[in-house]
Amino acid sequence: MKKLVLIVAMLIVSMNLKSQYSITTLKFSETQHDFGVFREESGRQTFDFVVANTGSQPLVIQKVTASCGCTTPSWTKSPIPPGGQGKVTAIYDPVNLPGVFNKTLTVYTNTKPASTTLTIKGEVTPREKTVEELFTFPVGKIRFESNNLAFTNVKKTGIKNKEMQIINTTSLPVKVEFDALPAHLKIKAEPEILKPGQKGLVIGTYDATKTDGWGYVNDMVKIKLNGVTQENAFYYVSANLVEDFSSLTKDDLASAPVFKPLTTTANLGKIKGSSQYDVEYKFTNEGKRDLIIRHIRSTCGCTAVQQENQGIGIKPGESSSIKAVFNSGGYKGNVTKVIYVYTNDPKNSEVVLMLNADVD
Repeated sequence: MKKLVLIVAMLIVSMNLKSQYSITTLKFSETQHDFGVFREESGRQTFDFVVANTGSQPLVIQKVTASCGCTTPSWTKSPIPPGGQGKVTAIYDPVNLPGVFNKTLTVYTNTKPASTTLTIKGEVTPREKTVEELFTFPVGKIRFESNNLAFTNVKKTGIKNKEMQIINTTSLPVKVEFDALPAHLKIKAEPEILKPGQKGLVIGTYDATKTDGWGYVNDMVKIKLNGVTQENAFYYVSANLVEDFSSLTKDDLASAPVFKPLTTTANLGKIKGSSQYDVEYKFTNEGKRDLIIRHIRSTCGCTAVQQENQGIGIKPGESSSIKAVFNSGGYKGNVTKVIYVYTNDPKNSEVVLMLNADVD
């Protein structure tokens, strides 16, 4: 008797499973919804896509996937009987996502085809940002847009200006000055004295002719408020100092030096930790004029580069190499490091060399 009951139970389960996943048909009332234009501060927008089971078997929505994390789907979890209705709910979160959007939901069901694509779209009007969001770097009660005045590319023969906004959030006037400036850098606040609530500008001038630096460089200056140096509040000034090739003629370019590396990647393979390994990158000057290595820079202290080639002219047809020492101390597993080489080759003035290792 028990055996018979078990067989009957298994048959019922089998029939239920077969019925649950039998093919049926469906129809959405619509497959696209336009939220229109709405403000970011309006919060999450919700829309229900209504689906009807037009077949003869229960309709099962197995899962729904969204094209981005900004869209959260929910759906009817229980089987929808023939002639019944269910829904797929799309919830769009506009926070920090101003502008036009067009997102999709893919609905998987026991139908042929097995998926249906739903679309939501609209346009988010950005909310007005707070003072804290617009001026992210506070120094006392003065706030700067950022703690980094970035000049990006500056030609070695040139001078470049850059501005940044500041605001006085106090109820008293504040005099803003900058201290410990290197020779190639001038920075001032305009106006120098900010009234309560007043916005002003930080105006920086970078004179690349007064520095020996090449490539990415970073200076750190101090800020003075009402004549008092603000301790532990540093203002950074960055630039990428590049060769000026703008005056070269067509003939100059045709006879320019050419940095031709034998390889740009050094693979050390499996190595031991807390050890030092020599790497070498060979290259040839395949141009018609002397090749000059302006500067060599590594991205970390673990890779010490030798500067013996820096500033020395390498004759046409001559070969040389760039040498470095990698210290594997403190590393485990796959490691990748980068070495930048700056040259007077107009077509290859910034060369990227890679170092790969698997530290045991």
